[in-house]
Amino acid sequence: MPVLLPPSQVPVYVLLLLAAIVVTGLSLLMGYGGQVSLGQASFYMIGGYSAALLAVHGLPTWVALLAAPVIATAAAALIGVPLLRLRGHHLAFATLAVQLILLSLAGRQEWAGGDIGLQGIPQLEVAGYEFADDVSYAYLALAALAVVVLIARNVVDSRPGRGLRALATSEVAAESSGVPVAGYKLAVFSLSAGFAGLAGGVYAFFIGYVAPGSFPVLLSFEYVVMVVVGGTGTIWGALAGATVITLLLQLLNNIGTMEGMPAAAPSVLSYAVYGLLLVLAMLFMPQGLVRGLAFSSRLEVRWGTWKTISSRSAKRRRSSA
Repeated sequence: MPVLLPPSQVPVYVLLLLAAIVVTGLSLLMGYGGQVSLGQASFYMIGGYSAALLAVHGLPTWVALLAAPVIATAAAALIGVPLLRLRGHHLAFATLAVQLILLSLAGRQEWAGGDIGLQGIPQLEVAGYEFADDVSYAYLALAALAVVVLIARNVVDSRPGRGLRALATSEVAAESSGVPVAGYKLAVFSLSAGFAGLAGGVYAFFIGYVAPGSFPVLLSFEYVVMVVVGGTGTIWGALAGATVITLLLQLLNNIGTMEGMPAAAPSVLSYAVYGLLLVLAMLFMPQGLVRGLAFSSRLEVRWGTWKTISSRSAKRRRSSA
C-alpha cells in the first residue's frame, strides 16, 4: 500500500494504521474485559508526549519510542487501581475525566510546551537508518500493527483470554470459577494503554511535534465508534472499524473544506456521522461489521444448502411417483 498510494494519501494511511493499533487494544478492553473507556486518547497522548520529551532531551530516538508504550502501560496500571473499582458508565466518564485533566495539565506546563506544544522532535533513527519520509513511517506503523495484532491474538487464545471472555459475560460467575477478576481487568486495561502508547510514540516522530490540540476528546469518541462499528471482541473488527471510519472521516473532511463551506463544517459532519453510524450499527449490526457479515454469509450458506436439499427431495418424490 505505501508504494501503490499517491504521496498525498500516504499520511492518511499512516494515521489509519495508528488508529488500528489503538482500536485493537480498545476492542480487547471492551469486548473481552467488559470495560468501556472514553479516554483512550489519553494514553495515546501519554505515549506521544513521553517519546517527544525523551527525544528532545537527548535520549536516542529508538529508546524513546520503546519507552512510550512502557510509560503508558505504567500510567494505566497506576490510575487503573482506583478507576477499575467503577463499572459501566461511571468508568467511562472517569476515563474521560482523566483525559480532560491531562489536556489541562499539558496546556499549563512549560516543560511540556504549554498550549503550543513540543516542537523540533528529531527524526526517528534505528540502527543508523533515519525515518525521513512518509513511506518509511508507513512501514514502521505497519510493523507496529503486526506486533500488536500478534500479541492480541496470543492473549485471546491463551488461558487468561478465556478468563477475560468469562469476565465480560459475568464478573460474578467468572470470580466464582476462580478467575482473578481484579487482576485481569487491570492487566487488559494496561495492555490496551500500552498499545495506545506505542501508537502515540510513532505519531510524535511522524508529525514532528505534539500539542494538547493533537489529542482532542473527540479522538477518544472516534476510537469507540471504530470499535462499535467494526465489532467488539474481535481483532478483525477493530481493523475494519478503523479503516472504515478513518476513510469516511477523510472524505467528510474533504467535503467540509470545499470552497463555500463554513469553517465548522468538518466538525459538524463528523459528529453527525458518529451519531448516525452508532444508531445504524445498533439497529442493523449490533455485533459489528465483521460478525454481521460473517453471520450473513453463514445464513446464505445455510439457505443454499436448504434449497439444495429441498430440490433433491422434490426430485426423489417425483421419481418415486
